[in-house]
Amino acid sequence: MRFENLRSFLEALRKENQLKVISAPVDPNLELAEIHRRVIDEQGPALLFTNVKGASFPVVTNLFGTSRRVDLAFGPRPEQLMKDIIAAKDTLLPPTPKAVWDQRQLLLDLLKVGTKNVSSDAAPVLQQCKTEAPLAGLPVLTSWQEDGGPFVTLPLVYTEHPENGHHNLGMYRMQVYDDRTTGMHWQIHKGGGFHYHEAEKRGQALPVTVFLGGPPALIASAIAPVPEHLPELLLTSLIMGQKLPLVANPQGGHRLVAEAEFAICGSVAPHVRRPEGPFGDHYGYYSLTHDFPVFNVSHVWHRKDAIYPATIVGKPRQEDYYLGEFLQKLLSPAFPMAMPGVKDLWTYAETGFHALAAAIVRESYSREAIVSAFRILGEGQLSLTKFLMVTDREVDLERFPTLLETVLERFDPLQDLYVFGNTSHDTLDYTGDRLNHGSKAVLVGVGEPKRELPAVYMGGELPGISAAAVYCRGCLVVSGASYTDDPGLASRLTEEAGDRLAQWPLVIVADETSIAGDQTAFLWTVFTRFNPAADIYARTQVKRHHIGYELPLVIDARMKPGYPDELFPREDIVKLVDSRWSEYFA
Repeated sequence: MRFENLRSFLEALRKENQLKVISAPVDPNLELAEIHRRVIDEQGPALLFTNVKGASFPVVTNLFGTSRRVDLAFGPRPEQLMKDIIAAKDTLLPPTPKAVWDQRQLLLDLLKVGTKNVSSDAAPVLQQCKTEAPLAGLPVLTSWQEDGGPFVTLPLVYTEHPENGHHNLGMYRMQVYDDRTTGMHWQIHKGGGFHYHEAEKRGQALPVTVFLGGPPALIASAIAPVPEHLPELLLTSLIMGQKLPLVANPQGGHRLVAEAEFAICGSVAPHVRRPEGPFGDHYGYYSLTHDFPVFNVSHVWHRKDAIYPATIVGKPRQEDYYLGEFLQKLLSPAFPMAMPGVKDLWTYAETGFHALAAAIVRESYSREAIVSAFRILGEGQLSLTKFLMVTDREVDLERFPTLLETVLERFDPLQDLYVFGNTSHDTLDYTGDRLNHGSKAVLVGVGEPKRELPAVYMGGELPGISAAAVYCRGCLVVSGASYTDDPGLASRLTEEAGDRLAQWPLVIVADETSIAGDQTAFLWTVFTRFNPAADIYARTQVKRHHIGYELPLVIDARMKPGYPDELFPREDIVKLVDSRWSEYFA
């Protein structure tokens, strides 16, 4: 099924009993978010709130909160089409009459990819326009009590390069300051930020259009980690299986997505910044207050019965997990074409995506895996990967314990761990010394196994350690005092117990050993709480400028001073939602 707009998708969810309408009055300040979080934790339905306090529009959340709903939204067709496109390159280059005939269905499908112009009477987004206090009445949500204010959390931000006109569609959160001004959280690796940088160099304001709603494919395309030169609107069309309808804006400026619920139009002035945040983000912590560009809204187009789509971000798993799962499977067939030698690639939503990635690579000659690793770290948003693991073995990368065991069996500590200091970090990762600055690590495990991995810890007491648990073969999780009380614990463990722990290639020092029992908890805790250059400990030797390591590698993944606070709901809001739960779902 192909969904041309949000409401056709909602109708399909109704028929599938995957949509719950909540007509009880709900406050967009904290209450609505707490309801959403509980429902997504229970793998519950999408939620349509029809009585949002102080708002002129209903709110829908949790559209993509299960794998089943993502499958319903997009179906198997986009993945199969992407595989067919990649496979056809060998038969269509160079084209022959027979090859063209054999691939005629694929070529017919590709003719449907693109955009088309429609008249204003065929564009529901143009039904109403607001120019006075254009943002007034929008049910913008506040999700966490320490948030700097209400944020637009599902904005589809459209910009065009000021020189060549190439477009970008991205999702950048927007703090609402007043009825015509918001923040624009353009991070260092985002396409919209590149466009703004070019406009700012010219002293020009950058025109911006923010869409809310529209085809589900438009939402997926906005967050897809595609190369800069791949237009997101074309990806939208490919996922939809038909051309994307656009309409001219009667007020001038960008063409509008005809089936969007809202189109928020304006510009971002050069050299103007305003504090934005804090904000509870998808890393599971608060991103702190920083200066970001300012979006000045001139007018808002919307359907006369518009529905405001939103999402809630926080500790995994949230909606971005399920969307990320779909997008990675969709785009993975293209990795070998874009990066020769890379057979498969996965980034882990449990870590906020950028903190951890893994790849299966070709090793046709010695150390080719390093070539592929560098290629990955030089590709688009993957350049912000903090920790990268590579192997040449065929493993299911989604099953992290299996991947980790495969790498730990094979890596040579003297030559297969690379730590690079003074590199960029994702803007939301605060484990580095300062904003956007940190380090990276690459861990290589290729060839035949070099060791047998232990599955049970029998090494006795360890200095400063009160508990130990096995995460997987070869990986031990230990805990003791907090970092504040004993910052030298990981270093001391390496020096005083290194020989006893040498059979364990990887030792994680955490605040709680209970994380060893769950992949999501382990990945989230470990990879959002350490900076490779600062928090990997091992006995070392230097030869020809390369640092070789001795086992074990010890990672200090405890919470540290300066890290932002972990996200927890406010107690009175929890009690309020407890007391009203039956009312919501009457």
